[in-house]
Amino acid sequence: MRSKMTMLFPLLLLTFLSTVRLETESDNEIIPQLTETGSQERGQANASDQQHNCVTDVNSVLREMSALLGALKVEVRHLREDNEAQAAKVRELELQKTELDKLKEQYQVRLEINSDSKITPLLNQGMETAQTSDPEQTCKPDINSVLREMSALLAELKAEIRHLQKENEAQAAKVRELELQKTELDKLKEQQQAQAAKVKELELLRAEMDKLKQESQAQGGELITIKSRANITENQVEALKREAEVKRVAFSASLLGTGSQNIGPFNTHMPLVFKYVVSNIGNAYNSHTGSFTAPVRGAYHFEFYVYGHNSHPLGAVLVKNGEHIFIAYQHSTSPHSISSSNGVTLLLEVGDVVFLRLWINAWIFDNENRHSTFSGHLLFTM
Repeated sequence: MRSKMTMLFPLLLLTFLSTVRLETESDNEIIPQLTETGSQERGQANASDQQHNCVTDVNSVLREMSALLGALKVEVRHLREDNEAQAAKVRELELQKTELDKLKEQYQVRLEINSDSKITPLLNQGMETAQTSDPEQTCKPDINSVLREMSALLAELKAEIRHLQKENEAQAAKVRELELQKTELDKLKEQQQAQAAKVKELELLRAEMDKLKQESQAQGGELITIKSRANITENQVEALKREAEVKRVAFSASLLGTGSQNIGPFNTHMPLVFKYVVSNIGNAYNSHTGSFTAPVRGAYHFEFYVYGHNSHPLGAVLVKNGEHIFIAYQHSTSPHSISSSNGVTLLLEVGDVVFLRLWINAWIFDNENRHSTFSGHLLFTM
């Protein structure tokens, strides 16, 4: 558009020079005629005055139109600058950059096409007219034609300017709308960044909580292991205590608690109950039944002593779970008292029972001197 407006000025200058040349030639023709006849001089002077006035009016119109074209050119330049500034703002908006660039390109192409289609034919026509036409014959009609075309061009330029102004206003409104959208988008981005920061913080907290939970679970597992070990250790300690307590098994008892007495004779085997307990470590001996019950599997040693008078046989049998093991027996005709003893080491299982029986038709005596005794103890566990 700017280049086409620049080409318009040579046309106007050419038209102005043609008019001046026409005026000069007319003056040269009029002066000789004035010297010939006075009447013709007055008529021709009137014609020259009219022609001079016409040229002056045309020059005035051309100057006004040139000034108007200059003003329009400045206004178009300002509009163009405003349009470029608005296009720069539009380019800054990332989301609308492509669309606005396309609009600008379409607008520039349309403006160049309109300018080429309107100004170029006029320039060509003016150049051809200035070169080929006879200044004397075509001056006035050409000037009128140029004036009409320039008036039409000015009207079109004004319409184009109004159209540009409307488009600029529309673009300005669009720019404002896009700026509002950009502001809102910036706010959304800030909110999104804040939310992302919060999410990141929450993820860190969650990771820390998961780590603490894993550590807690690991500590819980370790605690369970420690408790299990403690329970095992406690059980082992209890077992060791029981074993230690069980290992301390020993007893010793005599037949009567008080007084003196002969037990027997009987025609059958009778269990002997040794009631006076001297020691009963581990409580394996029962003074009510006279039996010893093995608390653990192991080797046990037993000894028993019986005392009596010579008038009857003396005898006692050590029994294990009803089985006759060893016997202590004595029968003498001497006038003195008699006694007998025996001992044995047995492998007993837990719960095995050992006790003494009075032999058939035999008797046994005891008093405060504790002649008849039954003793036993654990040698070792197995």
